[in-house]
Amino acid sequence: MQLSVIIPCLNEIETIGAVVKTARQALAQEGLAGEVVVADNGSTDGSQAAAEAQGARVVPVAVKGYGSALNGGIRASQGRCVIFADADLSYDFNEIGIFWDELQAGSDFVVGTRFPSAGGVIDPGAMPWLHRWVGTPIISTIGRILFSSRLDDFNCGMRAMTRPTFDRLNLQTTGMEFASEMIIKATLFGLRITQVPIHFHKDARGRPPHLRTFRDGWRHLRFMLICSPRWLFLYPGLLLALGGLGGMLALLHGPFRVGHVGFDTNTLLVCAMALLLGHQLMSLGAIAKLYAVQIGMHPRSGSADILLSVFRLERWTGAGLILSLAGVGLLSWAVWTWNRAAFGALSYPDSLRIVIPAVTLIMLGMQIVFTSFLISLVSKAYE
Repeated sequence: MQLSVIIPCLNEIETIGAVVKTARQALAQEGLAGEVVVADNGSTDGSQAAAEAQGARVVPVAVKGYGSALNGGIRASQGRCVIFADADLSYDFNEIGIFWDELQAGSDFVVGTRFPSAGGVIDPGAMPWLHRWVGTPIISTIGRILFSSRLDDFNCGMRAMTRPTFDRLNLQTTGMEFASEMIIKATLFGLRITQVPIHFHKDARGRPPHLRTFRDGWRHLRFMLICSPRWLFLYPGLLLALGGLGGMLALLHGPFRVGHVGFDTNTLLVCAMALLLGHQLMSLGAIAKLYAVQIGMHPRSGSADILLSVFRLERWTGAGLILSLAGVGLLSWAVWTWNRAAFGALSYPDSLRIVIPAVTLIMLGMQIVFTSFLISLVSKAYE
């Protein structure tokens, strides 16, 4: 079988029959040996019978959610390629041919784009203002920045892929973020992705859509950040750590001024916090990267291999202990200085200029020690 058309369904009695009919007619017009699979997510309005009456094969999917329905429908399909879109008549299955042609030309994954700037067509009233001008452009822009994707429409619901591509992606999310997961993974795995313009029509149902703007938008954004340890952890951590370290080094010799603004031990304390937080974020980034590779969210990459090649538990724990011992030495010096003053009053700024770096070194060293054990644990599973 050449192509399976997958339609997720949850109480779509108003439109499911027409959608299935259109899909079957499109397969016939294109001369494709195919099937229409309706992935039913627990409809209670008779959608199943309406779909079967038009020649669809209905596959029940018990786990709720857009991602679950599509995942279950694709797994139950028999075609060597699959194409899927919503059941509300907003996507036109008569455009199956342009997706099929791209797959036959060598694409692994084909994504539609609704936006006129990329050649698509959006009927008046088909897309809410907030989705068209705010939500989808923001999500798509973030996706292009975080993952170097070239797609204009991350939220387009009409897509096609080969069956080997689906198997390789090992998609796992259950909700609307399923749409982002497949794009992110396909990009990270270096698959050949093609974008095609489509016509987006107004929802033909007489009820509100299942989509919830802010809830599902947040789920997309959250998933993108989770899948990008560099932007969520590494880059912010590196910025904080370098800024904190630079500020500490500048203040160790004494206060300084920039114009009318003076910087002293209070700033030194803030810089110490930035250094520690920055190191913690970078450590979490390294752990997240290794774990993402381990569970199949990211492909094995050069950055992960470099991390493992330079990481040795004994070497890094030793470095952490040395830093902590240096901090203990500084703290001992501060106590000795206090002892010389008969444990009386000391110059507050001068004493803090010793105590703050000492405490920072102790904490940084211990962070390195325990982070090293956690990286070792993750890397053993990775290998």
